[in-house]
Amino acid sequence: MSVGQWWAARRVKPGDGRPLQRFRWWQMPVRSLFSIQLTSSDGGVGTFAVDVRHWARLDDSKVRAHLFIDERHEAESKVPASFPVDGGRIAVTMSNFGVRRCHYIPAQGTPQQLSPDPASAEGRRARLDADHPVLSRTIGSVSILMLVIGIGLNLLQVAEPISQIPPIAESLGTFESPIHLPLWLNLALGAGAVLASMERALRLRYTPLLDMAGN
Repeated sequence: MSVGQWWAARRVKPGDGRPLQRFRWWQMPVRSLFSIQLTSSDGGVGTFAVDVRHWARLDDSKVRAHLFIDERHEAESKVPASFPVDGGRIAVTMSNFGVRRCHYIPAQGTPQQLSPDPASAEGRRARLDADHPVLSRTIGSVSILMLVIGIGLNLLQVAEPISQIPPIAESLGTFESPIHLPLWLNLALGAGAVLASMERALRLRYTPLLDMAGN
């Protein structure tokens, strides 16, 4: 076990046994719900669900993941979370735009992503991918393109005033951006990058560009 996994395991607190609440459509912006069926060492099959409430960012910025076993609250942890389960662990991490990783990691074998609840935003995006794969790939490609263009152009423009700070200018020289966009276009590109980041987060397709778009 790595140091990070050890600290994550220490954050796990016992649950209170409350039942798992059904996912409601209006919770899509503020909640993620994933599940997986696992077989225990005695041959029994249990349903393990991870419930993440994003609205906690608006409270104390301490997002927590809740583990439910057969729809009963078993444990909770601040994220990044690492819940010990029979045969391995369930790992949960976040990005600026949603769940970055929600995987069952067995002691031996290949990690497996938990399945999103069909009613959740992640579940609806997964269903679009299954029902309309060509459209899904097109949306994914456009999202990546918007991220690269939006962040790249903004970085070029930000680099110019930063390079004019005296200590930087003296050591590295100044940089003149070849591109100067109007304010409305900068705002549109920023909004496009945020939407693209949200789309990538719904697919749990994390790249460092996602957090760059959120800063």
